[in-house]
Amino acid sequence: MAIKLYGLGMSTCTARTMACLHEKEVEFEFIIVDLFGGENKDAPFLSKNPFGQVPVLQDGDLTLFESRAITSYVTEKYKGQGYDLVRHGNPKEAALVKVWMEVESHRYHPSISPIIYECLVYPAYGRTPNQAVIDASVAKLANVLDVYEARLSSSKYLAGDFYSLADLHHISYTFYLLKTPYADLITSRPHVNAWWEDISSRPASKKVLINMVLGDKKE
Repeated sequence: MAIKLYGLGMSTCTARTMACLHEKEVEFEFIIVDLFGGENKDAPFLSKNPFGQVPVLQDGDLTLFESRAITSYVTEKYKGQGYDLVRHGNPKEAALVKVWMEVESHRYHPSISPIIYECLVYPAYGRTPNQAVIDASVAKLANVLDVYEARLSSSKYLAGDFYSLADLHHISYTFYLLKTPYADLITSRPHVNAWWEDISSRPASKKVLINMVLGDKKE
């Protein structure tokens, strides 16, 4: 039975999950959830994720939500195929991947997500951006990216000289940051910018980024 992924291509968390599936060369059925029409708040979808958010992955009788949990499951189940995103054969490298996955979740994401919502999401619903929130988040993200700049001056990717799930988890939010007036947070830091150009140009990344630009496709 093929894996089913419920989501929306322009969704950051859906894109994160899809990039992982593509990197692992996993075939899946992509089922678009109409977030704008409120489908995610209807009973059929809430039976899959009671929080009413995408993505949701169904693999036989297993249903998972939360994109980072899904990517961890996919990399473990399909460790024998596709690109090794978690360095299964090297415990030290695998530990570093986990460290930088935690950094993304607890430091990068809380700093970048308010900028995306205030600059791109809320205005689409007619809400005026809160500049105080933006300014505070920009300051926090700048501090995080200063650490990244130092790290990436000595290694090609966050966990080492190898691409990993730690890098992949950054792709969708960073892509949208570059659509805001605060793109220079990335582009003004040469090592961070080179890292971004690298990870966003991978074939798996391109497959999800095109949906984030042009809308959803079933593929």
